[in-house]
Amino acid sequence: MKKTKTYYILNIVMLSCMTMFFSCNNSLKEVQKIGISENEPIGVAENVNLKHTDSGRVTANLISTKMLDFSNRDFPYNEFTDGLVLYLYGDKNEKSTVVADYAIIYSDTNLIDLRGHVVITMADGSSLKSEQLFYDQKKNWLFTNNAVTFETQTDIIHGNGFDSDTKFKNAEVLEVTGIISMEE
Repeated sequence: MKKTKTYYILNIVMLSCMTMFFSCNNSLKEVQKIGISENEPIGVAENVNLKHTDSGRVTANLISTKMLDFSNRDFPYNEFTDGLVLYLYGDKNEKSTVVADYAIIYSDTNLIDLRGHVVITMADGSSLKSEQLFYDQKKNWLFTNNAVTFETQTDIIHGNGFDSDTKFKNAEVLEVTGIISMEE
């Protein structure tokens, strides 16, 4: 009887060990997620002053008071809840400025969503104003379907929608609602 009881206990222990052995998973992503809420950012950066250089020359300078890093999500992104200011420098050190109250940069699609009082001021003095503007980093293309005001050296154009390259060389205001021509 004693041998049978020991035999059963040994079998139960072996079965439990085998179950635990086969149920273990070495997924690094799962381990990293321990203690992190799905709705919380994996990191928070304050007083961001990021400079991008190319061949020793500063080509862009991004400034923001707060950036939230959601790279732990299935669709990773960075969120600038307090807005951002972006200075872009051309080949001859001419400066263009992008300002927005809020921004999201989607890592997988290279799409930037700028929202709230978006203003782009180019080095030549032309500017674009809208409440929302998208920038496709792969195609270097700006677009929106929202109301815009596009100001050049000769015209102020109001419309609903905008499509352009980043230098405003192929800029097009869609559904034009008004044009004001300025005389010198």
